[in-house]
Amino acid sequence: MPRCFIAIAGPSGSGKSLFSQTLLDELRAAAPNVRVALLKEDAYYRDQSHKTLDEREAVNYDHPDALEHELLSAHLQQLREGKAVDVPVYDYTVHTRAAEVERVEPAEVIIVEGILLLASEALRDSFDMRFYMDTALDICLLRRLDRDMRERGRSLESVVTQYQDTVRPMYYRYIRPSAEYADMVITGGGKNRVALDVVRSVLLERAQESRS
Repeated sequence: MPRCFIAIAGPSGSGKSLFSQTLLDELRAAAPNVRVALLKEDAYYRDQSHKTLDEREAVNYDHPDALEHELLSAHLQQLREGKAVDVPVYDYTVHTRAAEVERVEPAEVIIVEGILLLASEALRDSFDMRFYMDTALDICLLRRLDRDMRERGRSLESVVTQYQDTVRPMYYRYIRPSAEYADMVITGGGKNRVALDVVRSVLLERAQESRS
């Protein structure tokens, strides 16, 4: 069965997760017969269990080398072939992978969200449609502060230091330039109703065509 793979890329805090989850929920509600799955690039941060906690904290997590894109590419190919995959589970509190994995079954629509999906030629060629969330950096920083302090146990100082040392520089070096490879640039964050309606309609049409 034909499958549609879409990438939702953009800087940390740009609204990727909200946009992707809303799209997933609305696709399932509109077409219960269409299988939809969501993968997060963050799950593919490299295993660092061999490093000390101090060494893990010093890693540049906004550089492409921090992610095991080769495993993500292999998983996308397996899903395209109709095979289930075991996706890693990443533990942000200790900066390495957890012992468990998450089984993801093949689906007609596979949504993948992450900051560097379009920065790698080999990886971006895995997608049938590519979207880039374009959100002002000051808004991204505020959202990142709230998320990392509330959900990941980070201090204000550590989040700001990381933003200055790696997040912002890597945005200009890798993330922002990758927008040129997007089929559509989405502004207004994850609540952009017009963009959600357009993307949902296109995906529903493609999914229904694959079943006919």
